[in-house]
Amino acid sequence: MQILSGIRILDLTTVIMGPFASRILADMGADVIKIEPPTGDSVRAHRPHLVDDLSGMFLNLNRNKRSVVLDLKSDDGRDALRQLIATADVIMHNLRHPVMSRLGFDYAKCRAINESIVYCASYGFGAGGPYAARPAYDDLIQASSGFAALSEDLTGEPSYAPSVICDKIAGQAVATAILGALFHRLRTGEGQAIEVPMFEVAIDFNLVEHFGGGAFIPPRGPLGYPRIRSSERRPFATADGHACILPYSDRNWRDFFIFTGRDDLLHDARFTTIDTRQDHFETLYAAVREEAVRRSTAEWIAFCESADIPCMPVIRLADIFEDPHVKAVKLFEPAEHPAGGTYRAIRSPVTFSESPFRIDRHAPRLGEHTDEVLRSLRVQDEQVAVKA
Repeated sequence: MQILSGIRILDLTTVIMGPFASRILADMGADVIKIEPPTGDSVRAHRPHLVDDLSGMFLNLNRNKRSVVLDLKSDDGRDALRQLIATADVIMHNLRHPVMSRLGFDYAKCRAINESIVYCASYGFGAGGPYAARPAYDDLIQASSGFAALSEDLTGEPSYAPSVICDKIAGQAVATAILGALFHRLRTGEGQAIEVPMFEVAIDFNLVEHFGGGAFIPPRGPLGYPRIRSSERRPFATADGHACILPYSDRNWRDFFIFTGRDDLLHDARFTTIDTRQDHFETLYAAVREEAVRRSTAEWIAFCESADIPCMPVIRLADIFEDPHVKAVKLFEPAEHPAGGTYRAIRSPVTFSESPFRIDRHAPRLGEHTDEVLRSLRVQDEQVAVKA
């Protein structure tokens, strides 16, 4: 039996943050009904496509879900959503609060329809602050949360990570919050409203390691984790490629110095313990950079494995599919979509011993399940009428 079998989730989110969260829940067996406007989720339009409205990004992001098209600007669309809310356990959206209020689907209105509903609103900024009405995209949150500015120590100017990292960490926070609220409801019978703002989530994410001296009042030093902020922290060029060579423990560094013949560093008191090394990562990483280029990536991996020093080659995205570990754990499998065409399906990286991952539904075409879902509502209404 799948973990969330019997849980119905109405997913009004679009793009990446919300759909990533609902994919996590759908993979656990929840019946996720993706409510789309007549124009569809904009991610459908990203090229290339398997067919028509099924982009490469959309295929794995929206598997195990059903697509229902509702025009929430129309009376019929809003009536249908109200009926669906009455049957649901969770409703999630990424529309700013005023929009949901105008449509008639803020928490109070949804709770009036379904008292035990779990209502999750995920958007850019918390509703209680002055930024609440602002739009939010990943770049904006990277810029405003301190994430982009972290690059200044390394390159002299702020930069964005080449990944929609804030969308995805917020999506994981959404999934976690919904699971917590469902557990609370299981114990108490109570639904509740959840707010997951990207801005606040990203700040919390950044400060896990970067609080530094700023964690204290008054501050006991600068913000930031010195090792991470070192301009020398980078993949190191080897004789034939690049690798992450990461001596970490006292023994790791000692073995590294012996292997490379760096007696000058081996006997230097600055590098003897983790406490003394903290102020000298620039020097240490510069030494690794100088030595790394003298040997091939394979030689470094062989040595590091023998000495139990963390080390991995730099693998390009295009080579991930042929990585021996990735193949051994069967992270990707070819899948045939009913609409026609083969695609790479990536399984959930999380495994459960009693609830194995499976794809019950491939990513839906726009509105593919509208008739099916709305017909089930009519059947329920007829059954209620007969019993009455």
